[in-house]
Amino acid sequence: MLRIIRRYLEAGSMADGVVVARSEGTPQGGPLSPLLANVLLDDVDKELERRGHRFVRYADDCNVYVRSQRAGERVLAALRRKYAELRLRINEEKSTVARATHRKLVGYSFWVAPGGVVKRRVAAKALEEMKQRVRQITSRNGGRSMEQVTGELARYLRGWKEYFKLAETPGTFAALDGWIHRRLRALQLKQWKRGRTTFRELRARGLPEWLSVKGAAHGRRWWWAAALGAMQTALPGSYFDRLGVPRLAAVTATH
Repeated sequence: MLRIIRRYLEAGSMADGVVVARSEGTPQGGPLSPLLANVLLDDVDKELERRGHRFVRYADDCNVYVRSQRAGERVLAALRRKYAELRLRINEEKSTVARATHRKLVGYSFWVAPGGVVKRRVAAKALEEMKQRVRQITSRNGGRSMEQVTGELARYLRGWKEYFKLAETPGTFAALDGWIHRRLRALQLKQWKRGRTTFRELRARGLPEWLSVKGAAHGRRWWWAAALGAMQTALPGSYFDRLGVPRLAAVTATH
């Protein structure tokens, strides 16, 4: 086993089709990195357990939960010493003592509900990364059909929804659903382009003439028009349900 690990570490890595030598560490995302992390950090887990601390560790990412700033400083100092014994370096830029609601772990964070109940949420950075990905998929400059866009979007959202199913923020998920549907309505308006086409499509979906005229008079302000009642009536959430776009608001945590 040690020979296999050594050969893996000395093998180098591939970058743009070229083999690049490595002087230290393992390739990010490789299967060896979490294995070695668990082997090396087992001593850290046992030390934290011996001290009676509550903690969560995923590979080399670890959060320890204590009751005060002073206790946190003591634990961080102890971890620095323990890591030094293992010939490991702590990333000082990412390591600090702070409130649990201000920190994240594998994309999750915490929030305090009424009554002082601590619940899980999607960390702000993970939420922004998700929205950025949705913006890319629903870009109005892609030249793709609505079916192609919603197909790719559905695949991404299903995976994201499954990963963050433990988050206890139905209001946040409902707001995301509304934002995603508005982006899709804006995309549909861009594809219809002209007001005459939009009027015809809205009438075909059963809207009265006066409301269709209002919905069609957007002057290419697609994002603005996507929030109008005409578009929400013509393209309701159920329309995107039929296209296979999953709703995030259905994500709830159980105890």
